[in-house]
Amino acid sequence: MSQAVFSASSRSSFRHVTRLRVRWLEVDMQNIVFNAHYLAWYDTAFSDYWRSLGLAYGDTMRRFGCDVYLKKATTEFHASAKLDDLVEVCLRCERIGNSSLLFSGAVFGGNQLLNSAELLYVYADPVQQRAMPVPEPLRDLYGTFESGVEMTHCRTGDWSTLSELARAVREPVFVQEQGFAPEEEYDGLDETALHAVVSNRIGMALATARLLPTLELEEEGRPLRIGRIGRVAVLQPLRGTGAGQLVMQALQQSARMRGDSHIQLGAQLSAAGFYRRLGYQPFGPVYEECGVPHQDMRLAL
Repeated sequence: MSQAVFSASSRSSFRHVTRLRVRWLEVDMQNIVFNAHYLAWYDTAFSDYWRSLGLAYGDTMRRFGCDVYLKKATTEFHASAKLDDLVEVCLRCERIGNSSLLFSGAVFGGNQLLNSAELLYVYADPVQQRAMPVPEPLRDLYGTFESGVEMTHCRTGDWSTLSELARAVREPVFVQEQGFAPEEEYDGLDETALHAVVSNRIGMALATARLLPTLELEEEGRPLRIGRIGRVAVLQPLRGTGAGQLVMQALQQSARMRGDSHIQLGAQLSAAGFYRRLGYQPFGPVYEECGVPHQDMRLAL
């Protein structure tokens, strides 16, 4: 075992962390987590590590014509996790070879180190099952992430500028995943809207939304300038990573700068919790649009 495993004693030395709660099925008759589950936890954390890079694993592998395989795992147990414990599974990329990735892993329960590991992965052709070089763009991403750099960025612009990127998110989310007809999804309002797109560092779009022109209303004798945000979409593997929040913040700032007093949107009920966490409040009755329950929500700027 290399020194990398034993150096994993500090939680602060890891940028990536996956938080888990110990489940009943993971505990053995000694009332501690069965040893094999630690490798399953590392596998879960490795999938999450890709999200930290701003990558959808399947789309990325198809783009580069490769896949990643675990070749060797070495692990050491320091203490035991028990039922309902909250644990942090941490990973750090230590070294990149020609076709290999060496990761250090650690599982912490609070500040206590429970397990440390060394994980060796290899890139390979998924058809031939033969090792292949780590694609150069991905090689750069690992080092960039570990150095603390932000892995995504948000752009705003008109439809002619951002339509290709926006479609790369809206097509799989609204048309393929949710089953909306293309003529319902592309309603002719895109040309008048301001669009926001979050992309990763290799140019793949992850999230998008649009801001329609200001709607001027009067409620209870006071004028309102309403900015309407819609078509909020995040690729399924990247949900929960903050990409959706980035597009919302970008469009809210644009609406504020043009003088809007409020933002209004029609939220799918399944996403209402996301908007609540951003400060939006529901108003009016629940209604159906394209067969999906919606709730109008509003935020004062």
